[in-house]
This record gives sequence, C-alpha cells and structure tokens, in this order.
Amino acid sequence: MQSRQQRIEVETSDKKPRRFVFVLLPEFTMLCFAAAVESLRIANRMADKTLYSWLITGEGGDGVTCSAGVNFRLECDLPELGRDDTVMVCGGIDVQQATTKRMLNWLRREARRGIKVGGLCTAGYTLARAGLLDGKKATIHWENQDSFAEEFDEVDLTKSVFVIDGNRMTTAGGTSSIDLMLKVIADDHGEELANAVADQLIYSSIRTDQDTQRLSVPTRIGVRHPKLSQVIQMMEANIEEPISPAILAQRVGMSTRQLERLFRRYLNRSPKRYYMELRLQKARNLLMQTDMSVINVALACGFASPSHFSKCYRAHYDTTPYRERGTHGMRLSV
Repeated sequence: MQSRQQRIEVETSDKKPRRFVFVLLPEFTMLCFAAAVESLRIANRMADKTLYSWLITGEGGDGVTCSAGVNFRLECDLPELGRDDTVMVCGGIDVQQATTKRMLNWLRREARRGIKVGGLCTAGYTLARAGLLDGKKATIHWENQDSFAEEFDEVDLTKSVFVIDGNRMTTAGGTSSIDLMLKVIADDHGEELANAVADQLIYSSIRTDQDTQRLSVPTRIGVRHPKLSQVIQMMEANIEEPISPAILAQRVGMSTRQLERLFRRYLNRSPKRYYMELRLQKARNLLMQTDMSVINVALACGFASPSHFSKCYRAHYDTTPYRERGTHGMRLSV
C-alpha cells in the first residue's frame, strides 16, 4: 500500500481552486489527456488541498472515443465558462475532421472572455483554425509540423516540447503534457511542488520550452557519425529546394564518393535515395493532413513536375498521390 508522502506547503491565499476544462475531441490521444489530469491530481495530493479542479467536456456532451478505442463519458456539452477557467483542448488522430464549425465558434466565443486556452497534442491545429494562435509561438506533434506550417503561416511554429505564449499554450503530444503542467504548477505554487509531482510520476528529466520534441539525428538513425548527421540535418531543412549530393559533400568537407560510401555503409542506400525518401514522407504527410492540391504538394517537396512526383511516389508507396488522397478521404468520411 502506498504511503502518504510529506505534505508540500504552498501559499494559496485562500483562492478557489483553478479549474481546467478539458475538451476531448473525437479520436483524441489518451496519453496527453491522462498525463495532464494526473499531474493536477497529484499536485492536489502532495499539497493536501484542492489546488486544481477539472471538468471533462466535449461537443454533444454524451461520450467520446479516444484513438485507443476507449469511450469516455463527458460531464456536459460545451459550456459557458468563467473568466478564471483554463481550457485544454485534447486532440489526436484526424484532428481536421474533429475540428467542427461549432467547436471553432465555441472556442472563439470563450477566448473573447480573455481566458487561457491550450491545445494538447494535435489540438494546436484546432486553436490555429479558430485564429487563436495568430501572431503567436506554438508547437504541434512533429508528424503534423509540415502540414501545419503550410496552412498557418501566420503562426510562429516551433519544434519545442511545449510553448506558452501569453494566454495560449500548446504541446507536442505524448508526455509533453506533463512538462507543460509541471511548468503551470511551478508558476502557480512553486518549484518544490512541481518537483514533488514529477517525483511521484517517476519523471526524472523535466523538459522546458527550450527542449525540442524529436530525438537527435544520431539517435533516430542509430548511427553516431558527425558528418552523416550534418548532411541529414541539411537534407531535412531543405525539402522544397533539394541540395545536390556534391554540394552536401562539399559543405561537410568530403568528396561526393566519400559521402556515397558513408551512406552505403551506415544506411544501406545512396544519399540521393535517402533524400528522396525524406521528400516523399513529407509529401505523404501533406496529402493525408491537408487539402493542398497534388501539384502544390509536389512543389512543396521539391518535384519540378506532377508526373515525376507521381512516378516516384508510386515506386515508393505502390500507389499514386491521387489514389492516396482518395483513399484517405474515404476513410475519413466513414
């Protein structure tokens, strides 16, 4: 049986608990929601008083199913909020479909009250669609970064784990909800309480808004070769206007032949092939997550013509960009 930990003394000035209103979108990611709520619950337990309360809501007010297939009962339909409330929209798979006109209108209405609004995981998209992130810094899950950047150029998109910009908050998904909530708890009631919550969560490495969400290139590819990492970073940063292998090799101080051998040895493919796979992965993300035309997707991924793009896409994914877009659209409409 778990023993009660030492109570953390906090100054509350007899203020009423800060209420978080969690808005669950269809197919939301359970981890991002659970991590946020558990952080608040543990803060209450460690302080031995109710510092935080929460309300679980969503469109319709009945129930909503997360991406893992678990159904959650909602406490009410989208409510009218108080000025001291904090809204946390929880997103996940197919956030574009989950972002309805009614949801957008509700968010805009409540945001006009001056309340704090956050988007967990992919819900940064929902906030951006509502115009709540215009002129602000924000983040979103790395898998959605390409499509987000294409659609919302008025938002200063970062690769951070979480971002707080004024009364707007966004996270990259997964365990980044913990990092955001620990920051909120520290700001509200001090670092000691936030650290105690992290300790209870067995969360030994608290990240800040300066930490990036993706693993480093060497960790991702399983190879620790500095020049190879440099080249891959340049490739990832130059998708729309690809750089030739000869120039890439020159920039890291080696010959084209040496670069070729390096890629063959560690990644079992040529630099040209690896670069093509990066461009096609971005193209697939844009096809699945945006309504950009196939021509514009091709241009955004460095292909000079739709026919060349289609040929390369078919060779890699065994389908055409048009069929990929059509199949995904049919799946979303079911």
